Amino acid sequence: MNLILDTHIFLWAIATPEKLTERQRGEIEQPTNRLFLSAISVAELMIKASLGKLTLTFDPKEAALASGIETLPFTAEDASRLGALPFHHRDPFDRMLIAQAQSLGYVLMTSDREFYRYEVKLAP
Repeated sequence: MNLILDTHIFLWAIATPEKLTERQRGEIEQPTNRLFLSAISVAELMIKASLGKLTLTFDPKEAALASGIETLPFTAEDASRLGALPFHHRDPFDRMLIAQAQSLGYVLMTSDREFYRYEVKLAP
């Protein structure tokens, strides 16, 4: 399965894995699953760090690669889905991740219940 990790799931996996559910840990540790960190999540982390809303002690891209998580670019095709996406959720980063998962047909792993309001594949 191709899994895009929501930003908070990535942070938990890297820094505080005890925050992940057993099922989330199981999916992340499943060797047949491919894990992805979207460029959207990297942008979100960098913006929040520059605004002082988040302290990062590591480079997200480097931490992802060191953990076997692949990086995923956000494309114009991904972005084109945003126009038709309903406004169940106002967070632009989350909306972009949802659009990207839809565009690629990938599964999105999140703990955000608002994501269930969208037509997107979600990890259990």
